[in-house]
Amino acid sequence: MGKGGALSDVVVKKIILSYTYVAIWIFLSFTVIVYNKYILDRKLYNWPFPISLTMIHMAFCSSLAIIAVRVFKLVEPAALSRRVYLTSVVPIGALYSLSLWLSNSAYIYLSVSFIQMLKALMPVAVYSIGILFKKDSYKSNTMLNMLAISIGVAIAAYGEAQYDSWGVFLQLGAVVFEATRLVMIQILLTSKGINLNPITSLYYVAPSCFVFLSIPWILVEYPILKQKSGFHFDFVIFGTNSICAFALNLAVFLLVGKTSALTMNVAGVVKDWLLIAFSWSVIKDTVTPVNLIGYGLAFLGVAYYNHLKLQALKAKEAQKKAQSADEEAGKLLEEREGDGNGRKGDSQS
Repeated sequence: MGKGGALSDVVVKKIILSYTYVAIWIFLSFTVIVYNKYILDRKLYNWPFPISLTMIHMAFCSSLAIIAVRVFKLVEPAALSRRVYLTSVVPIGALYSLSLWLSNSAYIYLSVSFIQMLKALMPVAVYSIGILFKKDSYKSNTMLNMLAISIGVAIAAYGEAQYDSWGVFLQLGAVVFEATRLVMIQILLTSKGINLNPITSLYYVAPSCFVFLSIPWILVEYPILKQKSGFHFDFVIFGTNSICAFALNLAVFLLVGKTSALTMNVAGVVKDWLLIAFSWSVIKDTVTPVNLIGYGLAFLGVAYYNHLKLQALKAKEAQKKAQSADEEAGKLLEEREGDGNGRKGDSQS
């Protein structure tokens, strides 16, 4: 096979691998969402204890991360001082615990399909909080795009057959805390040159999440669980659920590390549509035409936002290549000038 054929094989392999990573992430994200809904929903497994479920996930993920880092030494721990840990990692852990607690709680009150529609507000929250913390600049066209997404979600909420105000409040709270966490990762970690992969992230963040969650757990859920004398811990259900949650964290690393964060955003849109279809066809959640019109508008807004981000990334890459080419051209010119001066000196002698 010729050179061109070899190149095309490499490209095909890269495309297949990228789609494989996307498929794995979608499958695991899909599985965790549906599994959590099954456990927490009073009509299904009927174990409505979101803090306890999140704490089980954090305990499991912490244990595996500690074994991976300390025992098998699969990855090196980051060089974090106690001060950096307390001022940077712990606040992120607190935000993550609140985000997980509220998002899992929302599954008790809202359908899977409607929760995915509300999650479309994530770019709006990240952009708004980014402006608030001066990590993003205000642009009128981007803000109009955010307004379109918000209107779409509002229409979807208006058309929701199983609307629950408390559930909506919980999910919106989860979106705000998660968006704040994403911005804080940029401010507290990335800006300091600290990059954590999913295993080291879990190694540092999961234990602090567990500690933060234990406070509301003692006050809210522990007294109720204490009275439920008939409950026996189901190792199969909670074990497989925790394995899925841990695998999802690794899949995020695989997807972002081997493709890009933008690919994950686009894949997230595909996953949301699949979940809405699954929720309607299998779980038998009611999805109204108004729901779909509203989410369709929000979807277009999110797609356009991702398109703008892609264009910005391409422009940045082109600028880097142009600068690199200019630097190389400058070096070649200097070398030629040096050679010319050398020859001139030789001829004069």
